[in-house]
Amino acid sequence: MVEQIKDKLGRPIRDLRLSVTDRCNFRCDYCMPKEIFGDDFVFLPKEELLTFEEMVRISKLYAQLGVKKIRITGGEPLLRRNLYQLIEQLNQIDGIEDIGLTTNGLLLKKHGQNLYNAGLRRINISLDAIDDEVFQAINNRNIKASTILEQIDYAISIGFKIKVNVVIQKGVNDDQIIPMIEYFKYKGIEIRFIEFMDVGNDNGWDFSKVVTKDEMLSMVEEHFDIEPVEPKYFGEVAKYYRHKDNQVKFGLITSVSQSFCSTCTRARLSSDGKFYGCLFAEVEGFDVKALMRSGASDEMLLEQFKALWHIRDDRYSDERTEQTVRNRKRNKINMNYIGG
Repeated sequence: MVEQIKDKLGRPIRDLRLSVTDRCNFRCDYCMPKEIFGDDFVFLPKEELLTFEEMVRISKLYAQLGVKKIRITGGEPLLRRNLYQLIEQLNQIDGIEDIGLTTNGLLLKKHGQNLYNAGLRRINISLDAIDDEVFQAINNRNIKASTILEQIDYAISIGFKIKVNVVIQKGVNDDQIIPMIEYFKYKGIEIRFIEFMDVGNDNGWDFSKVVTKDEMLSMVEEHFDIEPVEPKYFGEVAKYYRHKDNQVKFGLITSVSQSFCSTCTRARLSSDGKFYGCLFAEVEGFDVKALMRSGASDEMLLEQFKALWHIRDDRYSDERTEQTVRNRKRNKINMNYIGG
């Protein structure tokens, strides 16, 4: 039986983000800048990561509290060995209606078929440019955009439903918006442009680097005949538009200019087993892993999960201003630990 719970601001819990690793094979400046995450950077040892068994146990309990969707994130989740085994087990949980994966796409040809056979059907691919040189400058690993486009074609060929996510930074890749819409429009693939956010402590975020939804929309309207699309469900983060000539959609995620804290239904679990109620949370989340490994029963865990949600009052993006970002000494969790 599902128990409906709400946080202090009346928000239900519907989504669980599971980070399966803190490692990544890219070094994008807005997430894991190479100056900090260099070749000598020490990532979490295997024993500190949640096991698949622990993730499944947690997911079953959250399903009892109303979670219907699970998204697998990282780091880069395809670096976690035998990830398909986790997908197989999550697919068997009563109440879970949808499982998605967010990846940079580089390893899809290697792992895609196993993931599909395990029951995964939806993949979001992070691709911040369609121009090879621009993309290489962003990922700092000399990976060409054309390489990821080939991986996308492969994933589609075996049956995956694909969305593409693009983080837009002024002066870095805002010139990619129109060519990317053009390319994916005729591929029939949904693309979403995300305002550059101040996630973590190391990405050099500044308001001057943000291209707002209104600015992006203005660019798009100069080139395409589009119309707005009504939201499909409570908590949908993107504002969608569709091309009038072929009905393909694209989205704009207004994480800075028009926050969506009031409808956020996501719980987040870091790769080392800590609970966070917000993408911008302080570093020290609640240590679920320690509680589990101390011998806690399902009943104890369930009560703890309820308590964590009941006291949740995070609304960082509602409160964010240029002044608060500059003045507030907030030690936020880095994105490679809890995903996007």
